[in-house]
Amino acid sequence: MTAPMQAKFIHCDCDCFYASIEVRDDPALRGQPVAVGGEADRRGVVATCNYEARTYGVHSAMPTATARRLCRDLIVIPPAMEKYKLASQQIMRIYLDYTDLVEPLSLDEAFLDVTHSPLLSGSGQLIAQDIRRRVRQEVGITLSAGIAPNKFLAKIASDWNKPDGQYAITPDDVPAFMRTLPVKKIHGVGKVTARKMELLGIDTCADLQQYTKPQLLELFGSFGDRLHALCRGEDDRRISSDREPRSISVEETYATDLVNVEQCLAELPTLLAQLQRRIDNRNAASSINKQFVKLKFNNFVSTTVEQVSPSPDLEGYRALVRTGFERGGLPVRLLGLGVRLRTHGGFTQLMLPLPSPLHWQPQP
Repeated sequence: MTAPMQAKFIHCDCDCFYASIEVRDDPALRGQPVAVGGEADRRGVVATCNYEARTYGVHSAMPTATARRLCRDLIVIPPAMEKYKLASQQIMRIYLDYTDLVEPLSLDEAFLDVTHSPLLSGSGQLIAQDIRRRVRQEVGITLSAGIAPNKFLAKIASDWNKPDGQYAITPDDVPAFMRTLPVKKIHGVGKVTARKMELLGIDTCADLQQYTKPQLLELFGSFGDRLHALCRGEDDRRISSDREPRSISVEETYATDLVNVEQCLAELPTLLAQLQRRIDNRNAASSINKQFVKLKFNNFVSTTVEQVSPSPDLEGYRALVRTGFERGGLPVRLLGLGVRLRTHGGFTQLMLPLPSPLHWQPQP
């Protein structure tokens, strides 16, 4: 009987995400203490800050007035959420080139299940390295990654070699790793619980492992059951997703509107190449039964046109774009194309925005 495949999870966490985007877009900020947040005179708080600011004791959720007292040279930049969202979408698109099983936790953080990924010989460590390389090259910022047999350990591992690093915990490493892990590293152990553990002489997970499950339930209530598993490095949570993707598509929002159908048609080869790579990575070619296009006009009205097709066909997309453009007759700000897959329960569409050319480009 074949043994089940060992699960492989990656936790990706962008380093100082908002601040890193600001430094990326203004190289003069490099090496300077930078925070993103509200100004002191408006009772603002720090949303995030870079490592230069952290050396002064500045941290997220700190009042900006306090941060400025700690670091007189602190550069405070107001948040630019649309810019951060676009960068997040670009990073998400990179993740989805490696696996469909992605669970975003925030704009800058996500879990990936790469257990069945055929890429890079199925190596979680090599996949994490490649993701980090691509984010650095294509987005212009760094992220750190943790690789482990479950989500709990992967999240802990992603903090181990920050910034711009990665750390792997193999199944064989788990017992020794957990014995020395401080209990404060367990998600859910806040100040009150940590204080109670300290009074009980519980400092490491090895200390916590000495307690039975009934004892932990008595001491910590319902959280005791979870503590009993986590202090042993056990976590059976799967990737949480609202729906299983049943179509594959890409889309791009343009810095300058496409003013006529010819300009739209000229963009199709680039989009189709992106789509084809996505299809190939997911071995989905045999499941295709429709192709479709999406156009969003400069009045923000969208239209989708589709037709039956066993494969993504360029001429078919050209015909669909012509039909869609005739419906609106206005300049196009967003163009997308995709395929629908045969399923047992209808269709669900997953649109994956491509990065806008309005934003960061690699420097020569």
